[in-house]
Amino acid sequence: MKERIQKIISKAGICSRRKAEILIEERRIQVNDKIALLGQKADLGDDIIKVDGHIISAVISYSVIMINKPSGVICSCKDTHGRKTVLDLLPKSLQKGIYPIGRLDKDSRGALLLTNNGLLSLKLTHPKYNHEKTYEVWISGKPSKESIKKWRDGICINKKITRPALVNIIKKDNNKTLLKIVLSEGRNRQIRRVASELGHKVLDLKRVAISTIKLGDLDEGSWRKLQAPEWQSLLE
Repeated sequence: MKERIQKIISKAGICSRRKAEILIEERRIQVNDKIALLGQKADLGDDIIKVDGHIISAVISYSVIMINKPSGVICSCKDTHGRKTVLDLLPKSLQKGIYPIGRLDKDSRGALLLTNNGLLSLKLTHPKYNHEKTYEVWISGKPSKESIKKWRDGICINKKITRPALVNIIKKDNNKTLLKIVLSEGRNRQIRRVASELGHKVLDLKRVAISTIKLGDLDEGSWRKLQAPEWQSLLE
């Protein structure tokens, strides 16, 4: 049965109908590889609908789960060495078709999202969408003002400067320092590598927020399902 494009997109959990109309006007929606028109109708059973190049699934049942990942757990669906993965933290009934959005390295902990929504995964991992991720990081030593400024302005890693970051000292304790770091990109082991370049070792790294979604008081190793309003705004 054919329905208006904006209704299909809203039912798919991508965004509201009004926002879908705006996406159509911005020429960001395609039907069968042609730019969609306002008022146009389609059928997911017969037509291929794309939003920003991402195909909307005909089976509309999206799930988004927040996990408080412990240190030592792998951000992967499977591990050939038999190590514990983030999927092992979920009941079997929730594991099918779901995968991590982005990564936290094995030694890091904190907020991690898992989903079967490819568009949400794209929006949260591609640097062009500028979704910020917030970390609390203990490093060895006491960084100087110059080091903090360099971290904020950007450090060269693999011949490419990191994006400007928000870096603030929360507290100092003996010979270590707790930093709050907000990044709008996520290169491999970026925080650890920048800290090393500045002469510090990361002692503990915890992600406490992904864009507007906060870890809150979720226990380490625990999970919760996000309600649609919590993540739909990230697609808009």
